[in-house]
Amino acid sequence: MKQADRDPTRPQPWPQVSAQTVAAYSLFELQLVARRSPTSQDLHSFLRLIAPDWINVVAFTDDGRLILVEQYRHGTNRVTLEIPGGAADEGEQPAAAAARELEEETGFCAGELILIGEVHPNPAFLSNSCWTFLALGCRPTGTIRPDSSEEITVHLVEPGEFSRLIDDKVIEHALVVAAHDHLQRGIRRREEWADRLPPPRPDQTARRG
Repeated sequence: MKQADRDPTRPQPWPQVSAQTVAAYSLFELQLVARRSPTSQDLHSFLRLIAPDWINVVAFTDDGRLILVEQYRHGTNRVTLEIPGGAADEGEQPAAAAARELEEETGFCAGELILIGEVHPNPAFLSNSCWTFLALGCRPTGTIRPDSSEEITVHLVEPGEFSRLIDDKVIEHALVVAAHDHLQRGIRRREEWADRLPPPRPDQTARRG
């Protein structure tokens, strides 16, 4: 919806009066922001996390398997199964970040990268976007370079396992579920890239390794 076409009876943007950095860390900056209500003109304070954009990669090997990663997540204190992904570096374009994260976490390099979706992880207080890329024709020609605090196991599964793992609550990462939704909606819309996805192979069980 364009600003000029906005219905005045609907919520309007709140003008910012001030912004103060409360704390700054390697992953995000915490701001205390003062904004004025366009309706009452009252001043209110909000906490806002200024975070880098996040990247998701739905990656398929050249022999048609989905690439997943397993690692311990300190926010939920649990080992999680996910697709490759991570934060974009400052000034890094989303596609470049997708290629880098895929190689660093899995050692696979994509033959082709296609942007299939973008969401805002939590507009209530997070500033960033999450970009989802489809990676096709991936081959293990790169070098795994995890961060010193990352301990990752790579799994290769059949494409149909993606939905099942979500249904069975094995995959519970919200941004991974969003990536799955981008993939499925693109298939339903018959996007050009959908014809190049690996065909389902129901006769084969998931392979991990």
